[in-house]
Amino acid sequence: MKYENLMLSGLFVACLLVCTLVLGAMLKATPSSVQLATTSISSVLLAAPAQCALPADGVICPRLPG
Repeated sequence: MKYENLMLSGLFVACLLVCTLVLGAMLKATPSSVQLATTSISSVLLAAPAQCALPADGVICPRLPG
């Protein structure tokens, strides 16, 4: 009986440790949207594809068949 209680308390401590580590990682991580917002606009524009950019009126470029 004492062995089972020791195993259960050890399992509880291990699960509590894993849950704490996962929660800490989620709270400490910076989302990608925040990382993107901290980069400069010029680097974002350079990374964007230049083949079919949206014009100022917002009309989407049609795909050419082929």
